[in-house]
Amino acid sequence: MSGEGGKSTVSARAAESSGHLSRRDVLSAELGSRIRFDEPLRLHTSFRIGGPADFFFVASNRADLAQVLRLFSSIGIPVFILGGGTNVLVADAGVRGAVVTLGRGFAKCEWVPRGRDEVELRAGAAVRISRVVAEAARRGLGGIEFAEGIPGTVGGAMVMNAGAFGGEMSSVVLAIEGMDFAGEEFFLERGELSFRYRRLLLPPCSLITAARFRLRREEPLALRRRLEEIRSRRRAAQPLCLPNAGSIFKNPPGQVAGKLIEDAGLKGLRVGAAEISRQHGNFIVNLGGARAADVATLIERARARVRERFGVELELEVKLVGEW
Repeated sequence: MSGEGGKSTVSARAAESSGHLSRRDVLSAELGSRIRFDEPLRLHTSFRIGGPADFFFVASNRADLAQVLRLFSSIGIPVFILGGGTNVLVADAGVRGAVVTLGRGFAKCEWVPRGRDEVELRAGAAVRISRVVAEAARRGLGGIEFAEGIPGTVGGAMVMNAGAFGGEMSSVVLAIEGMDFAGEEFFLERGELSFRYRRLLLPPCSLITAARFRLRREEPLALRRRLEEIRSRRRAAQPLCLPNAGSIFKNPPGQVAGKLIEDAGLKGLRVGAAEISRQHGNFIVNLGGARAADVATLIERARARVRERFGVELELEVKLVGEW
């Protein structure tokens, strides 16, 4: 964005308020070809499902992100932040408003030694979790190997407090960096972060731009063995070859959602081109061309059957996004 962006925003906003410019005109004038209209979100989700977003923008760096968030706010466009597109189910009708995702400027890692036995990692929110795990193992650093096989990005994993095999993001994070929708940056240390099961409580209307982790030095061979064990367990238990959004439901206290669904006789249940996985009851897979409505129907059927059979109310882990 040019240094004169503030002036053009004011004039564009004034013109819009007088009826001369639509929102699309304003955004085209400010952002040019970088703003996309009616972008199919199925291209940006691991489910390969989702209707169009009215506006879609890839922020290349912090300044870019701050200015576009201010612009959307100034003309009253709601914003949804999309990470790696995992753990979301986007409605067939799509998203009314703007979808913003983070680009290359948020996909960098910095490794800083902290004494003989520890290393601090600063990872941008757009860095893939798989990259963090692989690079840490290559450097002989442990603590985050539980995340092997977790899809998506650092930002998404932090928001979800993602975890598996006895570990979760809250156990290794030192701090997060973020930005609110007014374009103001913030920094929160570990003691200021409030984690819940599969959730991090963030300030309203804000997003994570980077996270800092404490990792410990370990024997590389032992790390590789642990990672291979985790990979083997995932391959055996999860439908990794078909588009999905990860776990659909949170585990109820003291129970396992996938086991409840399996015991309710629902594995293999199909609606349209969506199916409750025959391999893992807490996964719904896209067999090819599934609609969000198909998945939503399976979700409600699973909830109803588990409630009826076991008196347990399943809570969604996957986030429903868009116009339902």
